Amino acid sequence: MAYKEWGDADNPKVLLCVHGVTRVSDDFDAMARAFCQSYRVICPDVVGRGRSERLRNPQHYQIPQYVSDMVTLLARITAQPAVTTVDWFGTSMGGLIGIGVASLPDNPIGKLILNDVGPALDRDALLRIGDYIGQSVRFQTFDQAARYIREISATFGPHSDVEWRKLAADVLRQDRDGMWIRHYDPGLADAFKTATPDSLKAAEALLWAAYDAIRCPTLLVRGAESDLLLRQTAQAMTQRGPKAKLVELPGVGHAPTFVHADQIAIGQNFLLA
Repeated sequence: MAYKEWGDADNPKVLLCVHGVTRVSDDFDAMARAFCQSYRVICPDVVGRGRSERLRNPQHYQIPQYVSDMVTLLARITAQPAVTTVDWFGTSMGGLIGIGVASLPDNPIGKLILNDVGPALDRDALLRIGDYIGQSVRFQTFDQAARYIREISATFGPHSDVEWRKLAADVLRQDRDGMWIRHYDPGLADAFKTATPDSLKAAEALLWAAYDAIRCPTLLVRGAESDLLLRQTAQAMTQRGPKAKLVELPGVGHAPTFVHADQIAIGQNFLLA
């Protein structure tokens, strides 16, 4: 598992930023620049994405595997005696992994930010995400590929043309034929294809149990137009488990990118308070 690191390697204050299901560590470049004077910022590419290797068995692209991988990474980070806690910022899938890690006994998570995700996820939104993950798309030019990324990511909210180009470049690469493709293992779609109403219900129950076990201060950020994290779920998260503080962002769906100063400030106000 590859990761990017920002700031002083000897800084005992560590912030771990974990991306969404088809995104990569580069998503946090702007946020890491803003935080690296206060934190040592570590941004991994979750296995199967970006610079990290692929799994031999795509059925293992599941939250328990990702939690196990992050526990290994945390063991490396906290091997330094000065590092006793690690703060966590997780977007979408990265937030689900954070719930899993923060629920473990004797975990090192000091503060937790969940970006537009919770234990209960809208099934139609999951099917929408699973559909575009599994699409095999190839483009002759970067501009064509970038337009596609912009279209499927419209729920991220308003961004400049430069910002959209960066968001696209982060998740695109050229294959051996020079065609532009998305920078992840297509096998990620397998877990979505095999999901059933019963398996989703069981997963939700496990996630609620994990959420209820969290004891660290927790901030929940929700895109006000999110179709994945419904408002009633967000409200329930403020009443149980760590009783998360809720901030909603108008004009944004799933999920806020935290590339803009106003969104980054939300994280700073919570983590550095």
